[in-house]
Amino acid sequence: MTRTFQLTLTLLALLTAVPLLAACHTTAGAGEDISQTGKAIEKSAVKHTP
Repeated sequence: MTRTFQLTLTLLALLTAVPLLAACHTTAGAGEDISQTGKAIEKSAVKHTP
């Protein structure tokens, strides 16, 4: 392979990987938020159970 082609493939791989890694981090954060919301709802339900 030519050096230019290798450089192009490397840059393309990096540009593709960065958004995917950021999306994984964002998804993990959303999962934590949803989990905390569920815990708050459960706590409220237990508190208001007769």
